[in-house]
Amino acid sequence: MQSENRLFDDVVKMLNGAAGTLAGAGREAQVAFKERSREWIGGLDFVSREEFEAVKAMATAARDEAEALKARIAELERAAK
Repeated sequence: MQSENRLFDDVVKMLNGAAGTLAGAGREAQVAFKERSREWIGGLDFVSREEFEAVKAMATAARDEAEALKARIAELERAAK
């Protein structure tokens, strides 16, 4: 009976070692995938959220200024008639 338990213990130890090795390999693969993804995405022409919001705010300000200038021109044209 003792020999069966020892064999069982050895098999369990071997399986635990294999599971640990597979988990480590999985973590390494995940880290490598994330790193490659960052490199690939970094090579594309994406803008940060802050840059996007800044350009959006500038476009809104320019649109508002254009509307104000249109209204002023229309007023000046009415006054000139």
